[in-house]
Amino acid sequence: MTEEMIALAEALIAQHLIPTKAIEDALHIAVATLHHMDFLLTWNCRHIANLVIQEGIAEYLEQWGLFLPIICTPEELLGGQEDE
Repeated sequence: MTEEMIALAEALIAQHLIPTKAIEDALHIAVATLHHMDFLLTWNCRHIANLVIQEGIAEYLEQWGLFLPIICTPEELLGGQEDE
């Protein structure tokens, strides 16, 4: 974890995009973003895999030339199971 990642997580909190109590969630997003990950898989649908929150974060990151990874649950990434 770099100082830049910590600073980005703190900025997500300061911008009220992630609640203060969810600093670990902000760190997950910051690490995935700054490592230029394509996907961030999570079961956390409250603060991470939340489309309303993701929209605000994506808009904020875009101002800095950063792109939010696709955030989804493992189930969403794998898709539905087809019945045979």
